[in-house]
Amino acid sequence: MSFAVELSRPNRWDEPFGELPLTDREIEWILSFPPFSRIDEAAFPSSTPLREILRNDTRVMRYMAGDVVFRAGDYGTSAFFVLSGAVRVVVGGSPEALSKEIQGSARHEKRGLFEALSQLWSNTRAPEARDYEASEADARVQNEGLFLQDVPAVLDQYGTALIEQGEFFGEAAALGRTPRNATTFAESPVELLEIRWQGLRDISRRALELRHHIDNLYRDRALGGQIRLTPIFQHLGDGERQRIAQETTFESHGRRDWTLRGSEGGADPIRSEPIIAEEGHYPNGLILIRSGFARVSRRFGNGHRTLSYLGRGEIFGLEELIYNAGHEEPVPYQWSLRAMGYVDVLLIPTHIVEELVLPSLPAEHLPRPVTEPTGADDGSEIRTDYIEQLVEGRIINGSATMLIDLERCTGCDDCVRACAATHDGNPRFIRHGQRVGRLMIANACMHCIDPVCMIGCPTGAIHRVSLEGQVAINDRTCIGCQACANNCPYDNIRMVEVADPSGTPLLDRDTLTPILKATKCDLCVDQMVGPACQNACPHDALKRVDMREITDLQELLER
Repeated sequence: MSFAVELSRPNRWDEPFGELPLTDREIEWILSFPPFSRIDEAAFPSSTPLREILRNDTRVMRYMAGDVVFRAGDYGTSAFFVLSGAVRVVVGGSPEALSKEIQGSARHEKRGLFEALSQLWSNTRAPEARDYEASEADARVQNEGLFLQDVPAVLDQYGTALIEQGEFFGEAAALGRTPRNATTFAESPVELLEIRWQGLRDISRRALELRHHIDNLYRDRALGGQIRLTPIFQHLGDGERQRIAQETTFESHGRRDWTLRGSEGGADPIRSEPIIAEEGHYPNGLILIRSGFARVSRRFGNGHRTLSYLGRGEIFGLEELIYNAGHEEPVPYQWSLRAMGYVDVLLIPTHIVEELVLPSLPAEHLPRPVTEPTGADDGSEIRTDYIEQLVEGRIINGSATMLIDLERCTGCDDCVRACAATHDGNPRFIRHGQRVGRLMIANACMHCIDPVCMIGCPTGAIHRVSLEGQVAINDRTCIGCQACANNCPYDNIRMVEVADPSGTPLLDRDTLTPILKATKCDLCVDQMVGPACQNACPHDALKRVDMREITDLQELLER
């Protein structure tokens, strides 16, 4: 009788990015292009040589004319380099209107009705059982089958930019862990090198040439797109927006590889957050949040009180600029703005805002005057102490945070049983957590807007499901390194010892230690009706809430 099954512990490159690793000939081809040709291979350690990074963390993708590489709004964690041919990036027109021109489907495959019902009797009884002999589809979603129906019409209707051989694109979303901000399609038959961000990160660490090249592209291309999409600039003409872009500076605050545990500790974490704009200082410009989160605070006694937070696409300083434009005695910034983790911002100089933006700013974009009270305890907003809790714990990062109304919850555990039934008998969350008012924030993956759990994953096993943005783990490529569990600020990822379908533990053949895998809520991405936990609650006590929708949170707190 066997008490354990011995396997080789999975390693980073057991599962290459493509179906097969790149060949030596393909690697030589890539290294013939600058900036790759200027990289010193001797700068890379023997454990992660440049050629092995290229072999396993990249893949060559081929598209025909009109094929869509990615769409605006898609989540992506890879950058692209044009090896041959050319692609076009749509820089004008409405993304919603353009979507009608795009045919095909790229949604995660859902279980059918029979498959969903069969889970009730087909689940294994052994905890955390894995059948690695059975084939398992890679959870990453690709935009296969997407194409533009009428390329000439699209070119006539929308502004586009040409990206040709030897150029990068898609690096902003890869590095910033943000949605794609423009649709990109092949103008002609094209060969692209797709680099997952783990590989891009490892190469950039050792190759200053590539790092500077990518950083410059990231900075230059971020400006125009962000300005075009910001509501307070949409009433302006192309020439005025171009002038704004020319005068705008790009700033980064904090560390790109931040984690809450590593960068924000101590009794007063606000003091460790980099200051973007400080209360009492002259407002030298309008600040736009390009990516990440920033805390808005005000001095209170010997400390600071958090008033709100700002996320991607939001602005800071407009109230002061409007006031100063109409008064001889200017006022300074009334609040401080601090980076929470890593934040990209755009700074538009005051004189540009006064000259181009304020004279024709539509009334719907006017903020309340800076002289009005700014407290959050007037009954129309969430209480300041609640905001403080949400910001301190960075709960604001969640796009699908599990909130439980403790006045409605009876502890029946129907939510836990439903979760287990849809995950082969293994629940993926724990029904406890910190409290905010009458609500409990359960220990379940929040599918963060900025998922820092992805930062240290060496294989890309933890990733975005492309269109919906859920954060999922590809069990087959997870090597059990625990980086995601260690980086998650909310303790919402667990490491489990896995077994075969009969319940026999799986052990590493070399060390005879248990093989670990990371598990967490996947938001029931493959289920027909969405999150099983929420659907199973008989008392409507459990809700999945996007923390950017403050009104939804307020309704839960006040119902």
